[in-house]
Amino acid sequence: MRGLTDVDYVLGKLRWMEQSRIWPNGSRYLWTDAFGVVLLVSLFHHSGEASYLARAKQVVADVERVLGRRRGLRIGEAPERDGQYFHYLAMWLYALAMLGRFDADYTRRGVAIVRDVHDAFVIPRHGVIWKMREDLSGPYPGYGFGALDAFDGYVSYRLLDPHGLARQIDDMRALIDATYGELFVTQDLGLGMMLWLSHFFPDERWAKLQSRRALATLDRMWCDEKYFCREPDERATKFAFTNYGVSIGLQAVNAQPSRVGALNAFFDSYRSRDHYDRDAITHVMACSSHFPGLLLADNLRAIEPDAR
Repeated sequence: MRGLTDVDYVLGKLRWMEQSRIWPNGSRYLWTDAFGVVLLVSLFHHSGEASYLARAKQVVADVERVLGRRRGLRIGEAPERDGQYFHYLAMWLYALAMLGRFDADYTRRGVAIVRDVHDAFVIPRHGVIWKMREDLSGPYPGYGFGALDAFDGYVSYRLLDPHGLARQIDDMRALIDATYGELFVTQDLGLGMMLWLSHFFPDERWAKLQSRRALATLDRMWCDEKYFCREPDERATKFAFTNYGVSIGLQAVNAQPSRVGALNAFFDSYRSRDHYDRDAITHVMACSSHFPGLLLADNLRAIEPDAR
């Protein structure tokens, strides 16, 4: 299996999170739950233990019950996490695509979400709205187009159903072609996610260019041989969960393994002394960094979608 496979770390972290009511029995948050579902499906793929697949399906049921709306899914359960983010939806679609490799019903659920939300978020020839009102009636006040959202949708759509979602994929590809040459990502998590996105279709021109740019920018952000700072000019700012996202991206393109090991070691004992120390996003992303599993295309290629 490609990437780190520190399963003992992950199992210990999962036990601690559940005992502490952090995840999956804590407050619902779509980004974290998406990574968590992929993690559980990856554990099933790695071990063959059906209980992991059952747990992944239970998380999906809980998310749909708590966050599901007539069209799409709310950002999170907490009152301030209203509205819908497209990049969160895209990550959820990826999770459903992974679960769909073992139960085709989840692929169908993902395709249904795309058909519900795509035309609300996507303005052809302009961009993908970053955040929408919860009922998708219009953009959330104060929000414009997202920089990576077309890339997010393009990858998730293709992994879900490249034929049935051909129109929506073409919409995203047109936006990518119009923007990738001028796009310079500088935020740590954005760089990690761009590396991750680029590795699914590495021969496409956008992927080659953006991967090179991301690696070059990250070189400028490596601090004290321990972690990546938030932005090139914010060297004093660091977050565990965003570094774990960079780790996933680096593992996806098979780059800088020593830095992956160093940041994992650093953040395993780092305490920010704020809410992030107990937030599920920190610990689920840590698990994904230590065991990316089906976040990596090489591991995914070994699984054919369930044809039932």
